[in-house]
Amino acid sequence: MSLQQTLDQIARQMAALPDKGTVASYIPELANVDPEHFAISVALPDGQILSAGDAETRFSIQSVSKVFSLALALGRLGDQLWQRVGREPSGLPFNSILQLEHEQGIPRNPFINAGALAVTDAILEGHQPREVLGELLRFIQSAAEDSDIRINEHVARSETAHGDRNLALAHFMAAHGNLRNAPALTCGTYFHQCALEMTTRQLALAGRFLVGGPNLPTLPRLISASSVRRINALMLTCGHYDGSGDFAYRVGLPGKSGVGGGILVIAPGRASIAVWSPGLNAQGNSQLGTLAVERLAQKTGWSIFG
Repeated sequence: MSLQQTLDQIARQMAALPDKGTVASYIPELANVDPEHFAISVALPDGQILSAGDAETRFSIQSVSKVFSLALALGRLGDQLWQRVGREPSGLPFNSILQLEHEQGIPRNPFINAGALAVTDAILEGHQPREVLGELLRFIQSAAEDSDIRINEHVARSETAHGDRNLALAHFMAAHGNLRNAPALTCGTYFHQCALEMTTRQLALAGRFLVGGPNLPTLPRLISASSVRRINALMLTCGHYDGSGDFAYRVGLPGKSGVGGGILVIAPGRASIAVWSPGLNAQGNSQLGTLAVERLAQKTGWSIFG
């Protein structure tokens, strides 16, 4: 079976399943998304892109954007970033205040909400939000080689109007001296970052810079090889919040999820994979998206564990 046939088969299987999870309801703009959507795209090192399902439908990438903001932060700050955010799995929900209190204002990792706020605050320091968002957007557009990627202002406003918990996290970090900008400024920038919308085709292409490998000259070289390794390591251990261990067990690849139902998955040296199914499981990760990439990994043999 060819890779395209495999993707088509997976899309048919996902469409036939009756339980597609529950769409995120705490952001009204996301609550209106049809849970029947499903899309999967695979970008190969030679530039070939294969897709199945609604691969040309845009969706809100939400926390998948944390991968790209982390890449910017590492490029700008290097290892200084780790003075403000840890690198350990959380084991608690992505928006936990309890853990932040226990860690005295230092977020456990850059992929939980508090950690992403610390990363956004770090790249925001000394710059205006518009500058930072413009830089982030250009980075993603360059990675995808596609200028038709944008921020959905309706989603950004919806997140801002319902972002009290994130503001609480930001204020808590500020109280511990781990926020350099006003909490509202950092959160506002973060909300717009999460409101980036892309298709799975665009997202898979944008993720190619993390595929790595010295023998793949056609891949975008946007960050150092060491940063590629570190981001992939964090995606594997922390990319699915308190479901990260289960995702690593089932899929065996680094991945980063978002509550919009998207997941960016990296098969090092082989491919960048994007999947989207809006319905979420109990941990806030795409229910069918996780199952789809699990089946893809099984059929292709793509796993970092052999």
